[in-house]
Amino acid sequence: MMRSLFFLLSIALFQAAVAAPRIIPAPPQLATEGHILLDAATGTVIIEENAEMRLPPASLTKIMTSYIIASEIQQGRISLDDLVPISVKAWKMEGSRMFVREGTEVKVSDLVRGIVIQSGNDASVAMAEFIAGDEQAFADIMNQVAQKLGMTRTQFKNATGLPDEGHYTTAKDLSLLARALIRDFPEHYKVYKEKYFSYNDIRQANRNSLLWRDDAVDGMKTGHTEAAGFCLVASAEKKDMRLVSVVMGATSERSRSTESQKLINYGFRYFESVKLYDGLESLRRVKVWGGLHESLDVGIEAPARLTIPNGARGALAAEVTLDPVIKAPVRRGQILGLLRISLEGETMLERPVVALNGVDEAGLVSTLIDEVSLFFLSLFSGDPLAP
Repeated sequence: MMRSLFFLLSIALFQAAVAAPRIIPAPPQLATEGHILLDAATGTVIIEENAEMRLPPASLTKIMTSYIIASEIQQGRISLDDLVPISVKAWKMEGSRMFVREGTEVKVSDLVRGIVIQSGNDASVAMAEFIAGDEQAFADIMNQVAQKLGMTRTQFKNATGLPDEGHYTTAKDLSLLARALIRDFPEHYKVYKEKYFSYNDIRQANRNSLLWRDDAVDGMKTGHTEAAGFCLVASAEKKDMRLVSVVMGATSERSRSTESQKLINYGFRYFESVKLYDGLESLRRVKVWGGLHESLDVGIEAPARLTIPNGARGALAAEVTLDPVIKAPVRRGQILGLLRISLEGETMLERPVVALNGVDEAGLVSTLIDEVSLFFLSLFSGDPLAP
């Protein structure tokens, strides 16, 4: 029979004065084809509407293009100082451009800014050709990466987002991509907050107008075609909470910014991202029978965070359920129980509780003594862990 050990997070972690969550108004109604808002740290979806509807992404495609570039740089296959030859195809690209010239060579660092800040179709094609040989081969890489990131309802046909049959994604998949880019390549992500970039004596502004309107916003990317409408992936950070919003199919440039702002404001006003425990933090020490050491520390392997309503910290509670008898040998990382975090009776998070250190088995005499002790404890108390 398992024995449960209870304690209140409101006392152990937060010492919060407010014990009940506040009333949360309904999410704002947005004029979009699809949208989503999530906590980047936990992945918790706060708002979604038609988030899994397949839609043309326009230049939001370039978030994946830049993700792959950042990955290539991190793995040492290319560098920011590499010179990229500009092909005729790249030079002739229509739509938004960085205005590179055919026959010249441009640094990767400049092309990255041309893609992210100026939304350059020419820069995107130049980098696709530099990495994969041609744009079609690069699109194959994009689709492979998309699958690894869990973007199961996405298919890319090009590196730019220009209209192409079978080129689609969803608001949810784009939120996964944005979250991954911020997490995996934080230095690369810093480019997304730059407001201007000049190349070839042409100065262009970042099309994400939220960078000027909200100091918390530090990225990401806009998109627009006739088929896609006006789109925007945005990210903002405030009070140790990072939000990612995706708006697809808005009716105007102004609308995509306004609708994105509504999502971000709602998230920060009514929710918070709470750090509960660090990874490998000791939750308690437990008795070990028949070991060279009499006890060991238990905890969880990875940090635990939750997205909860503002004011709900005091209502959080934790339950740790441990094996009633822990016998040596115990290896580090061995699962010994379960941590359950709940909010007003609803389970919010469950994590395995593991041994944070190993304990070898003791000699024969010590083991026999512990076996006898366990026998009598079980006989008289029915609970070997009873105080």
